[in-house]
Amino acid sequence: MIRTETHTDTPAAQAGPRRATVGLLLTHPAHWIALGAGSGLSPVAPGTVGTLWGWLVFVLVDLILGTGWHADLTWAGILAAGWLVGWWACTRTAQRLGVADPGAIVWDEIWAIWLVLWIIDTPDWRGQALAVAAFRFFDAAKPGPVGWADRLFKLRPGQPIGWAQGLGIMFDDLVAAGCTLLLLALAVVARQGGVSAGLLS
Repeated sequence: MIRTETHTDTPAAQAGPRRATVGLLLTHPAHWIALGAGSGLSPVAPGTVGTLWGWLVFVLVDLILGTGWHADLTWAGILAAGWLVGWWACTRTAQRLGVADPGAIVWDEIWAIWLVLWIIDTPDWRGQALAVAAFRFFDAAKPGPVGWADRLFKLRPGQPIGWAQGLGIMFDDLVAAGCTLLLLALAVVARQGGVSAGLLS
């Protein structure tokens, strides 16, 4: 059973930094969500582990939902709710850990890979694996727009961790997902013979 705790936005509540642990994971639903049901506690590459966990969950949920407009509508609802709940969970967990963007928080990776896999809409595991690899590149290397998004909500000296930092945790992964989708779209166009061939097909 998940134990509950009281959160406030006072400096005392944000004292830290604190290490993410199984004990912390179980103290509040926000931590369970933000830490990816424990996948973010991996001592090695938690972002990658969280992404792989997100991939597995997507495959299982997608099998349950099936295909058709009702499945797409359900996924759209999951993603919309997941963004809002994730923003709350990431904010509260960052405050509890006393770190603006802790590596153990992986809900942003989970949510973003769900978005990518839903949009590419392929049951082929090789295509999904390529999407996962591309997303991890953009999320980890943070080239161009992803780096800009990552810096946008950075904590200033003396500033308490708040909702802007929770949004920042989610936002750079949204941009990484967008870059992943753009790269995959360009790859498809190139494979089909270039932009002109893609437009004329």
